[in-house]
Amino acid sequence: MNDSIYLDHAATTRVAEDVAATMMRALGPEFGNPSSRHPLGSSAAASIEEARRAVAGALGTRSEGVLFTSGGTEANNLAVIGFSRALRSGKHGAPSGHILIGPTEHPSIRASAASLVEEGFEVEIMRLTPGDKSGGLDIADAASRLRGDTVLVAQMIVNNEYGTRYDIARLSRAIAARAPQAHLHVDAVQALGKIELDPAGLVDGSVSSSFAVSAHKIHGPKGTGALVLSNACLDAERLPRPIIHGGGQQGDVRPGTENVPGIMGFGTAIGAATRDSAGTTIALVTARKALEAALAEHVPAARVLIPWSDESTSSMAPQVVSVLVPGAPSEVWLHHLEEVGVFASAGSACQAKKQDLSPALLALGLTTEQARRVLRFSFSSSTTTADCIEAARRMASVSGSLARL
Repeated sequence: MNDSIYLDHAATTRVAEDVAATMMRALGPEFGNPSSRHPLGSSAAASIEEARRAVAGALGTRSEGVLFTSGGTEANNLAVIGFSRALRSGKHGAPSGHILIGPTEHPSIRASAASLVEEGFEVEIMRLTPGDKSGGLDIADAASRLRGDTVLVAQMIVNNEYGTRYDIARLSRAIAARAPQAHLHVDAVQALGKIELDPAGLVDGSVSSSFAVSAHKIHGPKGTGALVLSNACLDAERLPRPIIHGGGQQGDVRPGTENVPGIMGFGTAIGAATRDSAGTTIALVTARKALEAALAEHVPAARVLIPWSDESTSSMAPQVVSVLVPGAPSEVWLHHLEEVGVFASAGSACQAKKQDLSPALLALGLTTEQARRVLRFSFSSSTTTADCIEAARRMASVSGSLARL
């Protein structure tokens, strides 16, 4: 559809031309296996190390702290399962294992933590601050749940369904004070390339931590991500136990022949995404304001769950807008919007094929009926004001019949 408007960048982004060109080198003349010892293999291995340095530089750690994975889901699984097992029974371990996870985490965090219950781990869920309309994390409550046997705390930076930005810095200080033996894992998939991301200033320097990132959210390829270990984690000689076993690549922590084209593409994409993050933030804020204003004008019955308040706020990331629509469920709205060339989503793309209600929306205080009527619009730096205004107009063109359902 030539005049389609794509507002689903939190699900995935178009691969950038320079990223595709980089990947074509690995798909063509530089096709070697990085474990091979001949020149083609050495060239592939060197390209991987170049990308590893690019990711490490963006996340403020040493290159040996970058473990390439098949995406954010695997990175989250490796962190939650791998660190929990390592810290319960390793030299840093406690006699039992207590895991604390955020109330709005991605399914890859929730499901991997739940899988550990049968191994004897205790999983506890933090809560949002009561009465906080932006859906902030209740840090005081989280601190009260930290224990001497807490092995892992998992909390995302940016909510992937409605854009709340969580106070990781305060949470990390609580961990340093109350559970210094614990590892903090941060899902940074929706933060990378969208907001200023300085892990050194984000997490208390004494806390062992890790970050999950994904290439396809920043105009890189699908199927490539990384688990990035902080300097504090490396200095403490903490490594997650592998959840995949095989050929010894990446220190045997994440073995398997590396996805050279994807990794090279990720290196190029992350360089572009972090070079002008301030400019990207401005573009995202502009798009968000334009959509909110256009919705208020053309679809007044729709309600933005958490409106943008001020550029100086630290409680919101600008790239995600969730809207409570009237009448019909979100899936019905999406089909009608597709017919007029507007592509959005209903919550997390990773949960779209399931009929379950979003725990993140319920944690925000929505009723079951309301949670079924939430659309997510999300932007990249290429989203224009004209895109947002036209999307709202097209939404208005289908709203009359849907609002009455």
